[in-house]
Amino acid sequence: MQTIDNFNFAGKKAFVRVDFNVPLDENFNVTDDTRIRAGIPTLKKILSDGGSVIIASHLGRPKGVTEKYSLKHILTNVSKRLGSDVQFAGDCVGEEAKKKAAALKPGEALLLENLRFYAEEEKSAAKKAVRESQKVFTETLASCADVYVNDAFGTAHRAHASTALIADYFDTGHKMFGYLLEKEINAVGKVLSDINRPFTAIMGGSKVSSKIDIIENLLDKVNNLIITGGMTYTFAKAAGGRIGNSICEDDKLELAGELVRKALEKGVNLVLAVDAKIADSFSNDAKTGYADVDKIPDGWEGLDIGPKTEAIYAEVIKASKTILWNGPTGVFEFENFTHGSRSVGEAIVEATKKGAFSLVGGGDSVACVNKFGLADGVSYVSTGGGALLEAIEGKTLPGIKAIRGF
Repeated sequence: MQTIDNFNFAGKKAFVRVDFNVPLDENFNVTDDTRIRAGIPTLKKILSDGGSVIIASHLGRPKGVTEKYSLKHILTNVSKRLGSDVQFAGDCVGEEAKKKAAALKPGEALLLENLRFYAEEEKSAAKKAVRESQKVFTETLASCADVYVNDAFGTAHRAHASTALIADYFDTGHKMFGYLLEKEINAVGKVLSDINRPFTAIMGGSKVSSKIDIIENLLDKVNNLIITGGMTYTFAKAAGGRIGNSICEDDKLELAGELVRKALEKGVNLVLAVDAKIADSFSNDAKTGYADVDKIPDGWEGLDIGPKTEAIYAEVIKASKTILWNGPTGVFEFENFTHGSRSVGEAIVEATKKGAFSLVGGGDSVACVNKFGLADGVSYVSTGGGALLEAIEGKTLPGIKAIRGF
């Protein structure tokens, strides 16, 4: 398989699929350019070789052409981070895009308009007419370049035109992963295949149902599985506890019990919360207190873990050599309920200092480490939300398979 480091882009036009789906404020200013910064090394490598780049991305979930989701809003930021002026095409497959792409000189960059302004970027190929229009769309994108580089891990789980289908138009020597996607693949590999034990996974989130496939896959790999966040209360109720008004999936109580049994059978140390920081309403300004997770009074709800649980989690994490964190311990968006998530993050940083490999992924977990200033203290912070979760589930990601073949 071709690699970006081994390829000389001199005189070549590279179509680079990035994930520049960044947040904008009401004045269309970029409020967090983490994803743009993450994609810059790949673009700089191509340009420094003497190649030119055609940058393609989506932004948001537009229904047709929408001013709010135009990539022209990020042009200034991309140019600043790249250190050179980036041209812009107000379309991605129209005549303007074709002419500007054809006219690119070595060292020049062109940003195409939002790929998702065209339904063909995402369409299912169930009907012949749809297949044909998507094929034309994909061929048009591919025809602009000599090389295809996928650097968008955040969309690698989508079999879209620009993330998977386009790869078919390039031979194995002219399609490759960008630096960011390479790093993401390697990071996932370290926590799923190249494991240094003990391996601890911390799974947060509100619903057992959304994490069931991940949890079941991890039960075959981890030594310790910490289940936290809103899922705590489904497990507590399944064990016969009283959880007050805490979030709970009543239709998943049996499933929670089954997961406890599976962990026991597989010899996995399943670590559940023993106490919670509770509130009399879902608000940062609510009255608060602490209670055992199975003895929460009526009218109160658990919004974070308590100090006893923090200590238990920290002990397990600090003794680990491989750590995966996906999901906060509570409603970290409320300042009064950040302590549990912060304590987990700090324990991970401490373990990392001692030589553990730590991977933090999923939007809320990434937001946590950024909010608490801990991102530089962990081994790797993933840019992929859904893509990372599907990789952890053991699924094959279309955007990776399209280049690697498996």
